[in-house]
Amino acid sequence: MLKIIFKILFKLQGWTLYQPSPPEAKNCIMVAAPHTSNWDFVFAISALDQLHLSPRFTIKKEFNVFLLGSMIQNLGAIWIDRNKAKKLGMTDFMKSLFDDNQTENLVIVVTPEATRSKVVQWKTGFYFAALKSRVPICLAFMDYEKKLTGVGMCFMPSGDIDKDMGIIMDYYKSITPKFPENFVTDERYTH
Repeated sequence: MLKIIFKILFKLQGWTLYQPSPPEAKNCIMVAAPHTSNWDFVFAISALDQLHLSPRFTIKKEFNVFLLGSMIQNLGAIWIDRNKAKKLGMTDFMKSLFDDNQTENLVIVVTPEATRSKVVQWKTGFYFAALKSRVPICLAFMDYEKKLTGVGMCFMPSGDIDKDMGIIMDYYKSITPKFPENFVTDERYTH
């Protein structure tokens, strides 16, 4: 039900899908950026669903409560027991999702800014999870100025985090978020 509502909102707001998605986007860790508004989630989930990419995202199990839990589950939630995840570590936990996956199509969406507020250093666990899992990193975007969203590029992490994160920062620096004052690329990797 929520996917239908999200799709209607997507259309009403005048968003356009960037197509086609790279073929690697069917099995990857998907970076979703910039992330400056709650609307980003609505439009990103709708766009990725319309692109037939079956997005999944991690969320703490405490949200898995009557009614709300089933709605979130239908959007692609992967419930996290934070106590167990802490023991394993999120990087290894994400790797275990790919190891346990019985199909070839698993798209785990991450927001490395980890908040809608302005941050100067992005979380890099997704990078190491992709490296360990031997899956590509794909870059999903939402450009509010152009009302364009989709998956722009994918690449296999090389193990050189400075170089690879530099690619990511270069990609996102030209994307216009809903609230530009809340978005900066990570200066550690900006060249």
